[in-house]
Amino acid sequence: MNEDPGGICMPLRIRARAALPALAGAVALTGTLLSSPAGAAGGVIIYRVYFDTPGKDTRTNAAYNGEWVQIKNTSSKAISLKGWVLKDPDNHKYTFLDVKIGAGKYIKVRTGSGTDTAATKYQNRRAYVWNNTSDTATLLKASGSKVDSCSWSTRDGSDKYC
Repeated sequence: MNEDPGGICMPLRIRARAALPALAGAVALTGTLLSSPAGAAGGVIIYRVYFDTPGKDTRTNAAYNGEWVQIKNTSSKAISLKGWVLKDPDNHKYTFLDVKIGAGKYIKVRTGSGTDTAATKYQNRRAYVWNNTSDTATLLKASGSKVDSCSWSTRDGSDKYC
């Protein structure tokens, strides 16, 4: 075999050059898959929060229901939210009962009272939960592990896409 000035046999250098693109592709693919497994698999996210009731704060049920958190299932399968908790830093908690969110579907959790449907749940509170100045909505699994959170401040207007 012919040696080049660096002392490497020519066929070995050719094989190494041919293997490098395949190795680089495998590393890139592995890095992509490992860096965002939740994004690749889909899941439940806090999609939008409407924290400042439209109009004047009248402290009525209609005004309380002007506050809501919208949750989205980004996966291709229905996900059970049974026992999951939506909360703020002041520990106002809403616990989901036996609720499933369909693939690609949304659920709104309103602050006031109303009749629950598949698309809307009510916390049945008689006071505002979400602060207009700044706050954070956090979604936890029944085990207590954090699923997602969304924070806002006065620069966000009356609502925030998370």
